[in-house]
Amino acid sequence: MGQKVNPIAFRIGVNKRSSSQWYANKKDFGDLLLEDDRLRTYIKKKFFHTGISRIEIYRRTAEKVRIRIHTARPGLVVGRRGAAIDSLREELRGLVGREVIIDIVDIKTPELAAQLVAENVAQQLVRRISFRRAVKRAIGDTMARGAEGIKIQVAGRLGGREMCRTENYKKGKIPLHTLRADIDYGFAEAFTSYGTIGVKVWIYTGPKLSFKEDKNYGDDAEKG
Repeated sequence: MGQKVNPIAFRIGVNKRSSSQWYANKKDFGDLLLEDDRLRTYIKKKFFHTGISRIEIYRRTAEKVRIRIHTARPGLVVGRRGAAIDSLREELRGLVGREVIIDIVDIKTPELAAQLVAENVAQQLVRRISFRRAVKRAIGDTMARGAEGIKIQVAGRLGGREMCRTENYKKGKIPLHTLRADIDYGFAEAFTSYGTIGVKVWIYTGPKLSFKEDKNYGDDAEKG
Protein backbone atom coordinates (compact mmCIF):
# COMPACT_ATOMS: atom_id res chain seq x y z
CA MET A 1 0.00 0.00 0.00
CA GLY A 2 2.85 2.39 0.71
CA GLN A 3 3.85 2.43 -2.95
CA LYS A 4 0.32 2.97 -4.26
CA VAL A 5 -0.96 5.72 -1.96
CA ASN A 6 0.25 9.31 -2.03
CA PRO A 7 2.55 9.51 1.04
CA ILE A 8 1.29 12.98 1.98
CA ALA A 9 -2.42 12.12 1.71
CA PHE A 10 -1.73 8.90 3.63
CA ARG A 11 -0.45 10.93 6.62
CA ILE A 12 -2.97 13.78 6.71
CA GLY A 13 -4.16 14.20 10.28
CA VAL A 14 -1.13 12.35 11.64
CA ASN A 15 1.87 14.52 10.79
CA LYS A 16 0.72 16.22 7.57
CA ARG A 17 -1.85 18.91 6.90
CA SER A 18 -4.12 19.25 3.90
CA SER A 19 -3.10 21.96 1.43
CA SER A 20 -6.71 23.23 1.46
CA GLN A 21 -7.83 24.32 4.93
CA TRP A 22 -11.55 25.10 4.72
CA TYR A 23 -15.02 23.65 5.09
CA ALA A 24 -17.97 23.98 2.72
CA ASN A 25 -21.44 22.54 2.39
CA LYS A 26 -22.32 20.05 -0.31
CA LYS A 27 -23.65 22.73 -2.63
CA ASP A 28 -20.48 24.88 -2.68
CA PHE A 29 -17.80 22.23 -2.23
CA GLY A 30 -17.27 21.46 -5.92
CA ASP A 31 -17.02 25.12 -6.95
CA LEU A 32 -14.50 25.92 -4.21
CA LEU A 33 -12.44 22.85 -5.07
CA LEU A 34 -12.20 23.95 -8.71
CA GLU A 35 -11.38 27.47 -7.55
CA ASP A 36 -8.47 26.13 -5.50
CA ASP A 37 -7.18 24.29 -8.56
CA ARG A 38 -7.38 27.44 -10.69
CA LEU A 39 -5.49 29.43 -8.07
CA ARG A 40 -2.71 26.87 -7.73
CA THR A 41 -2.38 26.42 -11.50
CA TYR A 42 -2.19 30.16 -12.11
CA ILE A 43 0.37 30.82 -9.37
CA LYS A 44 2.53 27.83 -10.29
CA LYS A 45 2.58 28.76 -13.97
CA LYS A 46 3.42 32.41 -13.38
CA PHE A 47 6.11 31.82 -10.74
CA PHE A 48 7.45 28.42 -11.79
CA HIS A 49 11.00 29.82 -11.89
CA THR A 50 10.84 30.78 -8.19
CA GLY A 51 10.80 27.19 -6.91
CA ILE A 52 7.31 26.82 -5.43
CA SER A 53 6.95 23.53 -3.57
CA ARG A 54 3.56 23.97 -1.90
CA ILE A 55 0.55 26.30 -2.04
CA GLU A 56 -1.82 26.25 0.93
CA ILE A 57 -5.27 27.85 0.77
CA TYR A 58 -7.29 28.92 3.84
CA ARG A 59 -10.90 30.06 3.89
CA ARG A 60 -12.36 31.32 7.15
CA THR A 61 -14.99 33.60 5.61
CA ALA A 62 -16.79 33.58 2.26
CA GLU A 63 -15.39 36.99 1.31
CA LYS A 64 -11.70 36.30 1.87
CA VAL A 65 -9.11 33.76 0.68
CA ARG A 66 -5.70 33.46 2.31
CA ILE A 67 -2.95 31.82 0.27
CA ARG A 68 0.37 30.69 1.68
CA ILE A 69 3.12 30.16 -0.92
CA HIS A 70 6.17 28.08 0.03
CA THR A 71 9.01 29.15 -2.26
CA ALA A 72 12.77 28.86 -2.41
CA ARG A 73 13.10 32.38 -3.90
CA PRO A 74 10.73 34.66 -2.00
CA GLY A 75 12.39 37.79 -3.35
CA LEU A 76 11.28 36.98 -6.90
CA VAL A 77 7.69 36.42 -5.77
CA VAL A 78 7.54 39.65 -3.78
CA GLY A 79 9.34 41.71 -6.42
CA ARG A 80 10.93 45.11 -6.04
CA ARG A 81 9.12 46.99 -3.27
CA GLY A 82 6.36 44.37 -3.37
CA ALA A 83 5.32 45.17 -6.94
CA ALA A 84 5.11 41.54 -8.08
CA ILE A 85 3.04 40.33 -5.15
CA ASP A 86 0.70 43.33 -5.40
CA SER A 87 0.14 42.55 -9.07
CA LEU A 88 -0.45 38.88 -8.25
CA ARG A 89 -2.96 39.81 -5.55
CA GLU A 90 -5.00 41.90 -7.98
CA GLU A 91 -4.90 39.20 -10.67
CA LEU A 92 -6.09 36.53 -8.25
CA ARG A 93 -8.83 38.82 -6.96
CA GLY A 94 -10.10 39.18 -10.52
CA LEU A 95 -9.86 35.41 -10.98
CA VAL A 96 -11.96 34.43 -7.95
CA GLY A 97 -13.95 37.61 -7.34
CA ARG A 98 -13.07 38.01 -3.66
CA GLU A 99 -10.36 39.46 -1.44
CA VAL A 100 -7.06 37.58 -1.58
CA ILE A 101 -4.35 37.71 1.09
CA ILE A 102 -0.94 36.25 0.23
CA ASP A 103 1.69 35.02 2.69
CA ILE A 104 5.18 34.01 1.59
CA VAL A 105 7.10 31.23 3.37
CA ASP A 106 10.82 30.94 2.65
CA ILE A 107 12.13 27.40 2.07
CA LYS A 108 15.53 27.34 3.77
CA THR A 109 16.66 24.00 2.32
CA PRO A 110 15.15 23.37 -1.13
CA GLU A 111 17.19 20.15 -1.36
CA LEU A 112 14.79 18.64 1.21
CA ALA A 113 11.63 19.68 -0.68
CA ALA A 114 10.64 16.69 -2.81
CA GLN A 115 8.65 18.75 -5.33
CA LEU A 116 11.62 21.05 -5.99
CA VAL A 117 13.99 18.10 -6.33
CA ALA A 118 11.65 16.46 -8.85
CA GLU A 119 11.33 19.67 -10.86
CA ASN A 120 15.11 20.15 -10.81
CA VAL A 121 15.70 16.66 -12.21
CA ALA A 122 12.97 17.18 -14.83
CA GLN A 123 14.54 20.44 -16.00
CA GLN A 124 17.91 18.75 -16.37
CA LEU A 125 16.32 16.02 -18.50
CA VAL A 126 14.81 18.69 -20.75
CA ARG A 127 18.33 20.11 -21.21
CA ARG A 128 19.40 16.62 -22.34
CA ILE A 129 21.57 15.92 -19.32
CA SER A 130 21.99 12.20 -18.63
CA PHE A 131 19.20 11.02 -16.34
CA ARG A 132 21.65 8.98 -14.24
CA ARG A 133 23.86 12.00 -13.67
CA ALA A 134 20.90 14.22 -12.78
CA VAL A 135 19.43 11.67 -10.37
CA LYS A 136 22.72 10.88 -8.62
CA ARG A 137 23.51 14.56 -8.21
CA ALA A 138 20.09 15.19 -6.67
CA ILE A 139 20.49 12.24 -4.29
CA GLY A 140 23.92 13.45 -3.20
CA ASP A 141 22.73 17.02 -2.56
CA THR A 142 19.69 15.85 -0.56
CA MET A 143 21.65 13.43 1.62
CA ALA A 144 24.28 16.10 2.25
CA ARG A 145 21.54 18.33 3.67
CA GLY A 146 20.69 15.83 6.38
CA ALA A 147 17.98 13.64 4.86
CA GLU A 148 17.80 10.10 6.22
CA GLY A 149 16.72 8.66 2.89
CA ILE A 150 15.68 9.49 -0.65
CA LYS A 151 14.16 7.56 -3.54
CA ILE A 152 13.85 8.82 -7.10
CA GLN A 153 11.90 7.07 -9.83
CA VAL A 154 12.16 8.05 -13.49
CA ALA A 155 9.94 6.51 -16.17
CA GLY A 156 9.65 6.98 -19.91
CA ARG A 157 11.93 6.81 -22.93
CA LEU A 158 15.07 7.20 -20.85
CA GLY A 159 18.07 8.22 -22.90
CA GLY A 160 15.90 8.38 -26.02
CA ARG A 161 15.45 4.60 -26.18
CA GLU A 162 12.56 3.22 -28.20
CA MET A 163 11.14 1.19 -25.30
CA CYS A 164 9.81 2.92 -22.19
CA ARG A 165 11.14 1.70 -18.88
CA THR A 166 11.20 2.60 -15.22
CA GLU A 167 14.30 2.96 -13.09
CA ASN A 168 14.53 3.49 -9.33
CA TYR A 169 17.41 4.99 -7.38
CA LYS A 170 17.49 4.90 -3.61
CA LYS A 171 19.82 5.85 -0.79
CA GLY A 172 19.13 5.55 2.92
CA LYS A 173 15.74 4.38 4.17
CA ILE A 174 12.21 5.25 3.03
CA PRO A 175 9.67 3.75 5.51
CA LEU A 176 6.53 4.32 3.43
CA HIS A 177 4.35 2.16 5.71
CA THR A 178 5.30 4.01 8.91
CA LEU A 179 2.76 6.74 9.64
CA ARG A 180 5.01 8.69 11.98
CA ALA A 181 7.69 8.94 9.28
CA ASP A 182 8.01 12.42 7.79
CA ILE A 183 7.89 11.58 4.08
CA ASP A 184 7.80 14.36 1.51
CA TYR A 185 6.65 13.48 -2.01
CA GLY A 186 6.94 15.30 -5.31
CA PHE A 187 6.16 14.65 -8.96
CA ALA A 188 7.25 16.44 -12.12
CA GLU A 189 7.24 15.80 -15.86
CA ALA A 190 10.00 16.44 -18.37
CA PHE A 191 8.66 17.15 -21.86
CA THR A 192 11.56 16.11 -24.09
CA SER A 193 11.80 15.83 -27.85
CA TYR A 194 11.39 12.04 -27.66
CA GLY A 195 8.51 11.91 -25.19
CA THR A 196 7.42 12.66 -21.66
CA ILE A 197 9.49 11.43 -18.72
CA GLY A 198 7.92 11.29 -15.28
CA VAL A 199 9.97 11.95 -12.15
CA LYS A 200 8.82 10.92 -8.67
CA VAL A 201 10.72 11.78 -5.49
CA TRP A 202 10.33 10.53 -1.91
CA ILE A 203 12.39 12.17 0.85
CA TYR A 204 12.54 10.93 4.45
CA THR A 205 13.75 13.42 7.05
CA GLY A 206 13.06 11.43 10.21
CA PRO A 207 10.09 10.73 12.50
CA LYS A 208 7.50 13.42 13.23
CA LEU A 209 4.72 12.54 15.64
CA SER A 210 2.41 15.48 14.90
CA PHE A 211 1.90 18.12 12.22
CA LYS A 212 1.96 20.66 15.07
CA GLU A 213 5.74 20.22 15.11
CA ASP A 214 5.80 22.25 11.91
CA LYS A 215 7.38 25.61 12.73
CA ASN A 216 4.83 27.34 10.47
CA TYR A 217 1.86 25.81 12.26
CA GLY A 218 -0.49 27.94 14.33
CA ASP A 219 0.55 31.40 13.12
CA ASP A 220 -1.66 34.17 11.80
CA ALA A 221 -1.90 32.60 8.36
CA GLU A 222 -4.17 29.86 9.62
CA LYS A 223 -6.38 32.22 11.55
CA GLY A 224 -7.19 33.96 8.24
